[in-house]
Amino acid sequence: MTGTVEDAVTGTPPGLDAHLVVEREAFRLDVRLRVAPGEVLALLGPNGAGKTTALRALAGLTPLTGGRLQLDGVPLDEPGRRRRVAPERRPVGVIFQDYLLFPHLSALDNVAFGPRCQGVPKARARAEAAELLARMGLSDHAGVKPRQLSGGQAQRVALARALATGPRMLLLDEPLAALDAGARLDVRAELRRHLAAFEAVAVLVTHDPLDAMVLADRLVVIEHGTVVQEGTPAEIARRPRTDYVARLVGLNLYRGRAEGHEVAIGPELALATAEKLSGPVFVAFPPSAVALHRTRPESSARNAWRAVITGMESHGDQIRVALTGEAGGLPLAADLTTVAVAELGLETGTPVWASVKAAQTHAYPA
Repeated sequence: MTGTVEDAVTGTPPGLDAHLVVEREAFRLDVRLRVAPGEVLALLGPNGAGKTTALRALAGLTPLTGGRLQLDGVPLDEPGRRRRVAPERRPVGVIFQDYLLFPHLSALDNVAFGPRCQGVPKARARAEAAELLARMGLSDHAGVKPRQLSGGQAQRVALARALATGPRMLLLDEPLAALDAGARLDVRAELRRHLAAFEAVAVLVTHDPLDAMVLADRLVVIEHGTVVQEGTPAEIARRPRTDYVARLVGLNLYRGRAEGHEVAIGPELALATAEKLSGPVFVAFPPSAVALHRTRPESSARNAWRAVITGMESHGDQIRVALTGEAGGLPLAADLTTVAVAELGLETGTPVWASVKAAQTHAYPA
């Protein structure tokens, strides 16, 4: 049986309420999402985590095998009741990674395409499209074909086309991935402004932590088809709960057991922390907090252990040094200046001492 968008559930709060279950032979997605109108949610995760599957399920391009999907109280996909609204009948706008603008149509006609498909008269559809392009600052490009647009301009046309049908949910698949680094900064800020003005639900998929932190009000991190962490960008950055999230926000992260100001990470290694806790905890600190020495340090740092350099690469204006600790094999990242690397004579395989001050660590319950 096919549902209709008129079948609203009375008393249900507006916005997205979804339990997305998609089962395949070697993969299972099981993710719960709630997004309020006016909120921008970012789905983050490594390749193969299930982000794109979740986005396709929200768009109706991948049917659910379990769970349910409601938007503004309207059931869009309920496998248990054999109800499903076809993708083209859902009040959903999608911006694909490569934008997928129609190459034979002008920017104006690309934007007017959706309303025309909904039966809006041509003159009215083109007038509304012109107004949307004006909001995007593209009035002068209304008659231009996609191949003549820059990456940033094409992205704005794709956004206007997605908004033209008045969607109640906007889905963005890696919306800035097709842009070069030079255009990304300006377009990211512009996209944030447009999303802030969008009054319905917005969900974006990205692997770029900066895009997520700038564009989204809330983050949901997916690994292996399930949610491993969610919260505001600040909450996620301050308290990562998996190695992937820690790498994403640029932190060293360890799990151990706290007794007072000491956290046992392994059988032969403990870290002194500023916080006094008890029980299972995470300990995090930035690579910039790590100091490297060729001999055992005589500083006030209470945390010092032997390590071996396993790799080095440029990281902004510094060198990111990857290490493995001798005690318990503790992996570690340290940020050093090029001068410090040269003065210490560091290279892959070099044995060193690593140290971190307790005051630069952050411990919190696991």
